[in-house]
Amino acid sequence: MLRTVRTLGVLAAATLLTAFTPAPAAPPAAAEGGLREVLFVGNNWEGTADVLASTGDLAKVGRIDVIPDKAERLREIYLNPVKLAFFLGIRESAGEGHDQFVDDMFTTPDGSAVVVSRPSFADVVSIDLASGRINWRFPVSGHRSDHMAVSPDGTRVAVSASTSNTVHVLDISTGRQAGSFRTGDKPHENTFTRDGRYLWNSSIGEVNTALDAPWLDWTKGDRKITVVDAQTFRTVRVIDMRERLDAFGRKDLSDSVRPVSFSPDESKLYFQVSFFGGFLEYDVATDRITRLKDLPANPATSTDRTSWVNDSRHHGMSMSPDGTKLCVAGTMDDYATVVDRATLAEGPLVPASKPYWATVSGDGTACVISESGTDRVTAIDFATGAKRVSVPVGDHPQRVRIGHVPAAWAGPTGR
Repeated sequence: MLRTVRTLGVLAAATLLTAFTPAPAAPPAAAEGGLREVLFVGNNWEGTADVLASTGDLAKVGRIDVIPDKAERLREIYLNPVKLAFFLGIRESAGEGHDQFVDDMFTTPDGSAVVVSRPSFADVVSIDLASGRINWRFPVSGHRSDHMAVSPDGTRVAVSASTSNTVHVLDISTGRQAGSFRTGDKPHENTFTRDGRYLWNSSIGEVNTALDAPWLDWTKGDRKITVVDAQTFRTVRVIDMRERLDAFGRKDLSDSVRPVSFSPDESKLYFQVSFFGGFLEYDVATDRITRLKDLPANPATSTDRTSWVNDSRHHGMSMSPDGTKLCVAGTMDDYATVVDRATLAEGPLVPASKPYWATVSGDGTACVISESGTDRVTAIDFATGAKRVSVPVGDHPQRVRIGHVPAAWAGPTGR
């Protein structure tokens, strides 16, 4: 019986794997349809998004206000005791004493709008890039919105509603819900497969308590990866990393999966977990963890796990388009580094102040990290591992995403 179950599990994994078809890398600075490729940087505590050139010197293109309706939202929050309790709770926990006004961002295919998740307002909004006005607003279930993902064709966004254990999938143009599905506790990262057939969600559990000792890990909740069919939203697979970590011999590690990166052929998943300074490699077809990379600890980093922001040690990871390099944000260790995927050897440790995210530049040659501690965005060369350029942005940058704006766009007008 056990052999049959194991065989079925491998067959299911193989079915998913065969559906993963690599897509060619997007051309840098695409000008098709009069659009310009840019980087959107979400300034979480400020409620703005800086728009930068996606390559080269990361020159500033413009800035948008992602909370133009702030007064209206605050009015409804302060008139509702339950909403107010969650709003203040987010400020004092995940927000580190600040409101969280922008988490994630993706532009519409025509470059006319940017869709933003706003944790403290528990919603997703579409903001017109020409006028700065809100096109549509979708309040998520529960009381906090979180990470998003955009489908490969750009028509849908998935957003985690972290307090209701739900992921909503929305039409990016209208804001109408196409579907939703249930997850583990506190859904976080969302990732579409390249063919758009599946959507992976990882739930991170409770990260705002001080019960951070390894023996209290069970208090963090039900954490798992939920894989759903992106059309029917039915669950096709659930991955409990606790079982895989134990089988790998690392019962000491948390099973709270944080940022992830797929290999180009999507046969391997690289992922970070709470409290760990490094990452792991998971083989999709065989359903097992195959390698672990333990990155250097900064001697200046406190060993008090309760002082690490939202249970993070390292938070942020991206892969070079050719799949040869991984870029890792060593959040609490104040550095970023490029790791060779074949050997897992790290490159230079580039000093960075609380780097919170890592993405890929438009031309695919650099990793771009957000330095939330110094309000900067920094590009690191994938080939050499050296810093290229660092530019100032707004207050507490977190998510950095590639997007598109009209070629002549320089910020909203008519506001």
